[in-house]
Amino acid sequence: MFDSIEDLLDLQFGSCKLQIQVPAEGEITKAEQLVGKKIVSSFTKLSTDYFKQLEKIEDETKLTTNIRYVGGSVEASCALGVADAIVDLVESGETMKAAGLTAIETILQTSAHLISSKKPKFPELVERIHQRFEGLMAAQKYVLCNYNAPRSILSTVLQITPGRRSATISALEKKSDENEEWVAVSSMVEKKKISDIMDDLKKAGASDILVFDIGNCRV
Repeated sequence: MFDSIEDLLDLQFGSCKLQIQVPAEGEITKAEQLVGKKIVSSFTKLSTDYFKQLEKIEDETKLTTNIRYVGGSVEASCALGVADAIVDLVESGETMKAAGLTAIETILQTSAHLISSKKPKFPELVERIHQRFEGLMAAQKYVLCNYNAPRSILSTVLQITPGRRSATISALEKKSDENEEWVAVSSMVEKKKISDIMDDLKKAGASDILVFDIGNCRV
C-alpha cells in the first residue's frame, strides 16, 4: 500500500508514539520478557509484526505471544488481569501513568501527514491542496518583520533577517539633512525568534522595527 502513496507534508500535529506499556510496579522491564505472554491492543497488525520480529519468525501462526484486540480503554486491561502488557498510542503519557503503566518500548512514532496517490486522478487539485497547507503552516510559523536601516549596515542586518529565500530591500527617499542613505527591509522570520531578532536589529543600528502577523501565504 505504501508503495502507491506519496508523503507530501508533515502537518506537525497529532504527534504520538505507539508504545508497549506494562505495570509500573511489575517485574517486566523490556519487550523480550513479554514473549509468550498476553498482549492486548487496538493495533493488532502492528503489534503482531513487532513481536514476529522479536521472536524472529515469519509465520504468524507460529507466534507464541498471545495478541488480542481490545477497543476503548485499553489501558485498564492490565489492572483487570486481561493482559500482561498493552500496545497503544501515547501522546503525553498522563493517561498511562494514571493507570499505573510505564513504557518499555516505542514501536513507532507518528504524526498527521498530508499524503496522496503517486498517480492522482486530479494532480492539479492535489497540488493546490498541498500549496494551501504549506502556506497556512508557513503563516503560523513566520511573521513579517519590517524595519529601516542605514545602507552601511545592510550586510549586518541581513545576517539577522535573511528571510526564507531573501529579504526585500527598498531605497528610502533621502532627507535634506541626512548624509547617509537608508533602506527599508522586509523579511519573513520565525515567530519564536522574533523578540531576540528585534533586540539584535536595534543593537545593530536599525530603527522603526515593526512586526506583522501573516494570516495566510503561498511559499
